[in-house]
This record gives sequence, structure tokens and C-alpha cells, in this order.
Amino acid sequence: MTALTLNLPEKKQRIALGNKEVFVIANGDLRDTANQTCWNVQQSFETKLEAVLKEKFDFTVRRAHPVKDEQGHGFISNQREGSDVLASIDPKAPVIVLMTAWQYSHHVAPSLVHHEGPVLLLANFDGTWPGLVGALCMAGTLTSLGKDYSRLWSENFDDDFFYMGLQSWLESGQIEHDTSYLKEITKEHPVTATKAGKIGQQVGEYILENKEIMGLYDMFCMGMMNGVFPQESLVKIGMPIEALSQSALLHDMSLVSEEQREECLQWYIDRGMDFKFGTDAATELTREQVKEQCAMMIAMARATKRFGLTSVGVQYQQGLKDSCAASDFAEGAIGSSERFPIKDDNGEVISEGKPIPCINEVDMGTAIPQTMLFRLLDSLGLPSETTLHDIRWGSEFEGTFYWDFEISGSVPFEHIKGGIAGAIGNRQPAMYFPLGGSTVSGQCKAGTFVWARAHYKGTDVHLHIGTGTAFELPQEEFQRRLNATSKEWPLMNCVLDGVGRDDLMAGHQSNHISVAYVPQENLKEVVQAFVTQALTQNMRVHLAGGIAI
Repeated sequence: MTALTLNLPEKKQRIALGNKEVFVIANGDLRDTANQTCWNVQQSFETKLEAVLKEKFDFTVRRAHPVKDEQGHGFISNQREGSDVLASIDPKAPVIVLMTAWQYSHHVAPSLVHHEGPVLLLANFDGTWPGLVGALCMAGTLTSLGKDYSRLWSENFDDDFFYMGLQSWLESGQIEHDTSYLKEITKEHPVTATKAGKIGQQVGEYILENKEIMGLYDMFCMGMMNGVFPQESLVKIGMPIEALSQSALLHDMSLVSEEQREECLQWYIDRGMDFKFGTDAATELTREQVKEQCAMMIAMARATKRFGLTSVGVQYQQGLKDSCAASDFAEGAIGSSERFPIKDDNGEVISEGKPIPCINEVDMGTAIPQTMLFRLLDSLGLPSETTLHDIRWGSEFEGTFYWDFEISGSVPFEHIKGGIAGAIGNRQPAMYFPLGGSTVSGQCKAGTFVWARAHYKGTDVHLHIGTGTAFELPQEEFQRRLNATSKEWPLMNCVLDGVGRDDLMAGHQSNHISVAYVPQENLKEVVQAFVTQALTQNMRVHLAGGIAI
């Protein structure tokens, strides 16, 4: 009998730290085009952090991985690289994950879970590149994985809030933030006995009995581990997934005729949408790109009919971005009530006069509240268009802090000031979308709204619910904010009721937030119904901002 011989790959030599040293990790995008563009900002904040640690706390920074000169940046850019970096350092060492741009959480999150030393997620609070967005995504990811961590944010790494937080983490390995803006609501709360609460209960019971099926074309978009929920969690709340393939989407798009594509595009042009057409497809928007997006919308709508879906979403990044135009116009258009009439195989218009909730980036944490809100609002005869936004940035204007909520061009027309006629079709940035495609851009209209976000712990679904108001800021101020973020995308300027900037940064479990406009006179009752609906669907509900219900 031949004896077994174990021959594993050689273990990496762990790098140890000296006294008063910390490791810094720069997690980045999967796309080198994005990493290269964002590298200068990352470098500048690494320099700032190094100076603060040395001058204020006498600590030294040790970069856990080298700058890749041949690739033009120093970001970790895939999961293998991230796993190797974490496997090469002392497992008990303090680690700062410094984020100034979008990052794919799965590059490092699985390894951070096994890291025994303190972990700090540190973001610059700036709109240039979505560092704070990436940090919120990583926070939600580590929460879903059951990993302890600390979070901190600052505009320039030079304020007392930043110094105090950093000092706490260096001394104790943790930072405690006040998250008392979140209050858990249980089934014993008086809201469940209100008239609106009983309406919400009926909606929740309907969903548990009949199911709201959410169709997602592939999953796990852009490293968002926090956007992929356990199947058990979805089944418990009556909202299972229909797993669709982007290859099937491309096939169904190929079946849409040139005549249908042209008719669809012209329908939006006739209603006043301002497409910024050019001739160079590599850098400008072309009619062919938008016609391809029309084919996508038609294919998506037909899939909702075929599979009996309530909502639908497209992964839209790796793979699809290299195969066709970006999905954003298709997503915004399908999520609108005023929509090009799409017929099924029997010649009937699909969901005529109603939005089909569209789940940008196939994020299940927003699929849940968007789909729930659609069913609730539609059943009450209220406008039922929903979308998600990135929590992109924010700043003060005339003494008030306004958030800049922004997503990559996929809001419904009903959320844009002026509707279809107020919408602008910009080409998606080539650094993200080589094959282009139109956005649904513009200034989001003024009005009150409900916001929500779902996350999970174990298999329990937690839902944060709050309210807010969107404002149409003066054009000069709106343009300043647009120029400071991604100018091709739609922008909502808003205030969240009872929730300040640092509250949301301390307690939110995602880079995304879902919104639905609700008339002021109906807002309280809709929140009462929504809270009770979620409780009925076996969720743990946290009301944000001390709203009276």
C-alpha cells in the first residue's frame, strides 16, 4: 500500500509589524480603467493618512501590498490578489482599509473575516470618486458576514471627529458611533393596530400567500456581497428569486426587430427626451446604442410576463458591459409608468400604465423594499415608481446639509423634474461602459418620499425605514454638485428626516438607498402601513429618525 504524502503549496511568510505600526490596504475596482483614473486621489489620501498618523499619534504606515507601476495604480484589483495580501501579513495586526473610490468588496472581505486584528474602514467624504459609497458597501458586507469592524470618514483627514475616531481605534481597536437614530419596531407596537397598519398587514399577508417573485439577470454585481441574500431569508419573507441569465437576455434582445427598436426610440424622442447624440461611438452616444437599450427593455418586460415576475433587475457590469450598451436607460424606462407600449405574444400590452420595479445592480437589499413599496403604493392607488440611489455625497448649502443621491442613470421618468421631457440622455462614461448607452439623467423633482434598505444578519432580514424631502436646488448649486460627482447621471438633493450626515454614515448597511415619492398628506399613513407590512412579512424593522407613527 502506497503511503499518502501531503504536498501543499508553500505557506507565505507573514509580514510582522513593529511597535506603533499599522497596515494600510487599498482595495479597488475590477476594471483597471477605473483604478487608473482614481489612483491620484487615493495616493493623495494615503499621503494625508500617513502624515496624520505620524504627526498626531507617532504611528507609522506600512503598505500591505506594492504599487503596481506597470498597471498604473496601487489598488487590489481581484479576489486572488486580495486573498494573497491578507495571507501575507500578521493575522493579529491592525489593518486600515482606505477607500477613496469604488471597490469590489469581495476582493478582501472573505479574508478580512478571518483576520484577527482590528479592522478600520476609512473613507474620504468626497464626491469625486465614490469612496464613501465603497466604504458603506464594505460595511454592509462585513455586517452580513458577521465580522466586527470599525468605520470612519472625513473630508480632508483634518477634523476633530476624525482625530478622535482614529485615536480610539489606535488605542482600543474599535470606534463606537451613536446609532440611536434607529429604533426597532416590533409587532407589539401600537402602529399595528392603526387603520393604516391593518392595511399593511393585509398587503404583507397577500405577499406571503401569493409571493412576489423578483427576477434577477445574474447576481453579485460589482463585488456587492451585501446585495446577495440567503435563499432562506427571501423565502421567509415571501419574496423568492427567479434566477435569470444575462446570456438569455442577450438572446431575447436579438429577437427584437430593427423596426421595434426604432419605434421605441422615436416614442421617447417624440415625448421630448433630450438625447445628446454624437457620431463617435467610442466616446459619444449614438442612436444604435439607445436602440440596443430599447431592445433590452422590451426583452426584460417580456421576461416579466413569461415568468410572472413583480420586479426585474440586470447585473449589467462584467460581461454584459462588454457585450452591449449599458442597461440604465432600459432600467429607468421599464420602471416608469409612462412607457413605450410593449406587447406580449398575444398582442397585449405588458403592465400598461404601471411601472415594473427595476432593481439596478441586482441588489437584493433594494429589490426587497422596492418590490414591497410598489405593491403597497399600487394597491393604494398612489404613484408606485421606485428606484435606488447611491449615497454618493453631500454638503451644506445656505446652512442646510443636503445629500447628493445619485445612481448610474436608471431612475424612472416620474422622479425627474419635467418627466420624459425633462430627461437628458448622456453617454455612459467610457471608463465604465466601453459600448456606451444612454442615461436617464436630470434633476430629481422636489417632494416627500419614503426611503428604505434591507440587510440580513444570519437569515433574518432587517429593514431600515425613514422619510425625507427632495429639493430642487438653484441651478448653479445643482450644477456644482453634479460636476463634483458623475455629471452624466441623475441627481437627487435631499434631507432625511431626523437623520444627519454622520448618523447615516455610522449606521447604514449599504451603499444603496431605495426611494419612492409619496404625497405629504399620505406620508404618515404609508409609513405606518409599510412598517406593519414588513413586520407581517417576518422582518425586523428599524424606524429611522424618530418619526412619529
